Amino acid sequence: MAASIGLLMIAPCSLYAEIPLDHMAGSVDAMVPHQRHLGPHMRWTSLRPVESGDERRADQIVQVLRSAIEKYRDYRVAESDGFVLLHPERTAKHYHFANRDHRQRARSAFDAAEPTALLYKKNGEGYELEGAMYTAPKDMDEDQLNRRIPLSIAQWHAHINICLAPDGSRNRMSRRSFGFKGTIVLESECREAGGQFVSQAGGWMIHVYPFESTRGRIWTH
Repeated sequence: MAASIGLLMIAPCSLYAEIPLDHMAGSVDAMVPHQRHLGPHMRWTSLRPVESGDERRADQIVQVLRSAIEKYRDYRVAESDGFVLLHPERTAKHYHFANRDHRQRARSAFDAAEPTALLYKKNGEGYELEGAMYTAPKDMDEDQLNRRIPLSIAQWHAHINICLAPDGSRNRMSRRSFGFKGTIVLESECREAGGQFVSQAGGWMIHVYPFESTRGRIWTH
């Protein structure tokens, strides 16, 4: 465990190509409330046996995160600190306020106090804080992800095999075929449809709800 719980760091890793933050809204729409969602566009890390220290380490991450984001119960404070609401025009179960600086730093090190995004739900004219999202480079293997957050406690996920629709394609059939919930899952199918195939859209992601009362509710979707 690092000397300072507030900053949980790992060795640097290479930078990785990532789609723009505003594309994350599509991945948000594809999520469901639990990891049992195993559709063709989702990949989950394997759930490992609990090892000594895993629960303590996970609990410390939650404590650090809870303290760090408590002030963001007021979403306007989050905005003043660089968190930007993604796709405010859309209706969603969870609204992501993303921080580009945090995302950049998460590519090379893990800081429990610096989530890439904050998760809110709509509350009247404003937003109510629910939790946060960490990200990691897509080329990280499971051992590296485990060093950030123990895989016996939580599972990282990635959005895979995405066929992006051709520019200007907005008809109903296109919406069914393309995107994070589309029926196209093979690169050959995507090419035939004139789309752009993305083997993995962005990096690894994990949601945390530090204000919940049990580990099962804290580390879930």
